[in-house]
Amino acid sequence: MPIPERLKPAFGPVRSSSADRIEEARKRLIVALDVPDAVSAAALVAQLENTCQWFKVGLELFTACGPAVLTPLVARGHNVFLDLKLHDIPNTVASAVRSAASLGVRFLTLHASGGPVMLASARAVLDDFENPPELLAVTVLTSMDEHQLTATGIERSPAQQVELLAGMGLAAGIKGFVCSPKEVSALRKLTGPGGVLVVPGIRPAGADLGDQKRIATPADAIRQGASYLVVGRPITQAPDPAEAAEAILREMAAAL
Repeated sequence: MPIPERLKPAFGPVRSSSADRIEEARKRLIVALDVPDAVSAAALVAQLENTCQWFKVGLELFTACGPAVLTPLVARGHNVFLDLKLHDIPNTVASAVRSAASLGVRFLTLHASGGPVMLASARAVLDDFENPPELLAVTVLTSMDEHQLTATGIERSPAQQVELLAGMGLAAGIKGFVCSPKEVSALRKLTGPGGVLVVPGIRPAGADLGDQKRIATPADAIRQGASYLVVGRPITQAPDPAEAAEAILREMAAAL
């Protein structure tokens, strides 16, 4: 199922009214439904669906509820980001991508660190679909800093590792990446305007950082070249999630 024209973002400067910029920002904000069950997810969506168009379903919710949790989101016309961060042998990942591509989701993640054969195998599967989801290769998690990378045996800096993995993804035919705000400018230069850069680790000024290490404000991430922003706790744990989302949309709009 392709993204409707009215929901497609227009990357680059938006020289129009404040209302138009808010609508453009709305196309680029993804709310993470990082909740434990379908009831909690449905309650959040009910609060946010008049404000937000994209929702991310990650491991916690998908493990608890399975593919059935995606059905009402897709049926109500929302764009769904299925964030499973697939990482396994090439055949297994390719099979999982084939299964996920039939669920009506628009974005699907896999770990770039799975290697070039895994990435190429996953990408090739999508040739069988008329309107496949966009594959997003996860580079370095936003919870990782240089100390954390070194502990895993990687001596490169996070920025160097991100560029290495993104180059591998591009060579495998993948043009979508997940990176922190700190690397988005360098990746935009690497991918050019056709790259789809999805950026978590977004924290409005004054927000609790939680377990995030490499972060930025919504406006800074947009200015650096992010295509989409993923925001979870600053919205979902706010006293009024819709109001929190509107505040982030206004900040994004000011940077467009």
